[in-house]
Amino acid sequence: MSFEIARSGINAVNASLDTISNNIANSGTYGYKASRTNFSAMVADNNAIGVEASSTSQSIQIGGGLFSTGRGMDAMVQGRGFFAVRNDAGQTVFSRVGIFNVDKDGFVVDTLGRKAQGYAAVLDANGRPVPGAGLGAFGDLKVATGQISAQPSSTLAFNGNLSADWTVPAIAPFDKDDSRSYSSSATSVIYDSLGTKHSVTQYFVKTGVGTVDAYYSFDGAAPAGVGATLNFNAQGQLTAVPTVTLNAAPANGAAPLVLDINYTGTTQFAGDTTTLTNETNGYAAGTLTGTSISEDGSVVAAYSNGEKQVVGTLALATFANEGGLKPISDTSWESSVESGVALYSRPGAGAAAKLSGGALEQSNVDITGELVSLMSAQRNYQANTKVLSTENDVMQALMQAI
Repeated sequence: MSFEIARSGINAVNASLDTISNNIANSGTYGYKASRTNFSAMVADNNAIGVEASSTSQSIQIGGGLFSTGRGMDAMVQGRGFFAVRNDAGQTVFSRVGIFNVDKDGFVVDTLGRKAQGYAAVLDANGRPVPGAGLGAFGDLKVATGQISAQPSSTLAFNGNLSADWTVPAIAPFDKDDSRSYSSSATSVIYDSLGTKHSVTQYFVKTGVGTVDAYYSFDGAAPAGVGATLNFNAQGQLTAVPTVTLNAAPANGAAPLVLDINYTGTTQFAGDTTTLTNETNGYAAGTLTGTSISEDGSVVAAYSNGEKQVVGTLALATFANEGGLKPISDTSWESSVESGVALYSRPGAGAAAKLSGGALEQSNVDITGELVSLMSAQRNYQANTKVLSTENDVMQALMQAI
C-alpha cells in the first residue's frame, strides 16, 4: 500500500510541476492568468490510499500590471471583463489581450486575425456617425476605410465681448470696404456640400447705447443689409438671443447653404473686444489616417481633414463565474456551464470595467511565489521517492529474513 500512496504523491507533484512550469513560462505573456493545482486526499473503505491533483484554480480576478505602449489600438481592461473575438470557425472566445489593429477590409482584429466584437456606430442618412446616438448593432466591429464625404456647414456658434467702449462710427452708411464705418469684424470658415471652403465675415456696427447691428458678407460679397441686431442690458448681457439664418448660394455648383448663427454668451463689457467661440460644424472630405481606442471602448477614427469620429465601440464580456471559464490556446478562454453565458456591455457600464488606452495587461504571475512553490514541490517529490526507497529496503529485508 505504501508503494501506491507514494506513487500517487509523485503523480500529484508532477501535475503541480506542470502548472508551476506553465506559469513561469508565461510570466511574460500579456493577459495571462496564473493557475494553481489543488490537491485532495483519496480514501477507500475508510482507508487512506493517497493523494490526487483534484482540480486547477485560475487567478482570473487578480489583475496584471499595466504596461504602457503608447499605441492607439492597444487597450487594457482595468478590472472585470474580457474582450470578445470571433475566430475563422465562427466561435466567439474571450481574451484579456487588447492588441488590436484594422485589417485591409476595415475589420478590427487581434494579433491572430480574430474579429473583435462590439457595437456599430449609428449612422445618419448620409452614412455619417451620429454623435451621442447610443450603440448600434452588435457583431464584428468594422471601420469604414477610404474617404469620408464632406459635410456642409449648417451652424455657426459665435460669442465673445463686443466692447462697450465702442463709439458710433462717424462714417455712415455702412461700407465693408471702409473700416471707419464699422466697429469690428470677425471671419469664419464654412464648408459647402462639396467640401469647398468659404468665408463668412461679420461686421459689427454700434448704433447706440447697448445696440449693435451685424452685417454678413459671404465670400467677400457686399451685405444685403442688416442681418441681425444685438441688444444688451445694463449688465452687458444680451436681452434676447437673435435668431439668425444666412442663406448663400456657392458658385461652384454645390447645394445652397443655410447657416444658423448663434450668439449665445455674447457680452458687451468695457475693455477689449474678444472672440471666445467661432466654430462651425462642417468639414471637407478626408481620408482615414488612423484609429485609437478610448477608455469607454469607443473606436475613434482620425481623418486627414482633422475630423475625429466614433465609428464603433468595443464590447466587454462578463460572467457570473469567471473562474469557470475554460482556458484554451492563444491566451484565451471559452465559456462553459460553470461560467455561465457571456453578458455584453460597453466598457465602464454595468459590471464591465473601463479601459486604459495605449496600455496592455501584463501576466499576473508572481515569479517569486512560483519559485517557492517549485522548491516546495521538489521537497515533496524527494520525500515521496524516499518513501519508495524505504519501502523497497523493508521488503528486501523481509525477503532475506524469510
